[in-house]
Amino acid sequence: MNKVKVTDEIFYIGADDETIDLFESQYKVPEGVSYNSYIIMDEKIAVMDTIDKRKTKEWLENLKMVLEDRTPDYLIISHLEPDHAASIQVLAEKYPDMQLVGNAKTFQMICNFFDMNLEGRTLTVKEGDVLSLGKHELSFYMAPMVHWPEVMVEYEKTEKILFSADGFGKFGALRIKENPAEAKLEDWTCEARRYYFNIVGKYGAPVQTLLKKASGLDIQIICPLHGPVLKENLEYYIGKYNVWSSYEPEDKGIFIAYASIYGNTKEAALKLAECIGKGEKVVLSDLSREDMSEAIENAFRYDRMVVAAPTYDGGIFPVMEDFLQHLKSKAYQKRKVGIIENGSWAPMAGKLMSGLLKEMKDIELMEPCVTVKSALNSDSIRAIEDLAKALTSR
Repeated sequence: MNKVKVTDEIFYIGADDETIDLFESQYKVPEGVSYNSYIIMDEKIAVMDTIDKRKTKEWLENLKMVLEDRTPDYLIISHLEPDHAASIQVLAEKYPDMQLVGNAKTFQMICNFFDMNLEGRTLTVKEGDVLSLGKHELSFYMAPMVHWPEVMVEYEKTEKILFSADGFGKFGALRIKENPAEAKLEDWTCEARRYYFNIVGKYGAPVQTLLKKASGLDIQIICPLHGPVLKENLEYYIGKYNVWSSYEPEDKGIFIAYASIYGNTKEAALKLAECIGKGEKVVLSDLSREDMSEAIENAFRYDRMVVAAPTYDGGIFPVMEDFLQHLKSKAYQKRKVGIIENGSWAPMAGKLMSGLLKEMKDIELMEPCVTVKSALNSDSIRAIEDLAKALTSR
């Protein structure tokens, strides 16, 4: 790889991982993922985060190419999650005079990951501190629980760059040739949304706090730890983060998430979509077969949702229960939700799904709760028609 410029004196030294199957051992990444790292070349040189151990060798080669015969003065540690921090000890041992820059929480946690002597090698920063590199100056802003407690972001005022840690990240390899800022809005949004709600989604309030801090900065470039460098239309990306972190629906539409054993509950979900008609955006997901993280993404994207599942062993069919527990853990809220249950002799799924939804914040349960007893009949079809009317009434 040739030197990849963010600006004339700031370079991208990260790497793509296109062989990984599951990010965090749970999220499918068919297009891979990028582990981003940057370097500021000035009178003093700052490396902005390291990289996952899967790509340490490639990262060190990229670093060496940019450094040429110089050595880094600082390693800025924005976030200790191993996909960004696994190579800290390797770099610290390679450059013994380099200082590690982090906050108090960083240095409380770092020894959980590494057995290394930090005496005399750390520079602890706090909110608003400034580190001068020469022409460039880094200001530090704490971002606890976005999405770990030690997270911080950095603002470089000369070139007006926000190094945003996991903020504004997305799934997908970059396949960089020369310029990392090649994101198209339509390409960015879907995988950035899936990334946000599945990884950061629980922490909307801390993200809002960070956005308020960022609103006071003149930001022209955003450099995240995953995904492309963002240089244009920044109001679009920041606007999306504001909507997502405030838990407001992004789009009007009805997401129908169903689980079906023999196909009867699926038929009920399809009947509901038919009754809703073409005047509304309707998205269906078979939870048994489709990616859970995409279902979570769609649940947050749209302003209404319907969950349809059979009773199973006196409870909720497992994949639906898993889906609802995921939503609860990610702070799902501010939505209208309809319920369709199925049960041949003792339907319980509706009551139990309702109970889980009531544990979430600002959920309006729509009436009627539709009960299907095995297969659709005239009574359950009428109930589905009534639910469709309730979901589409303004």
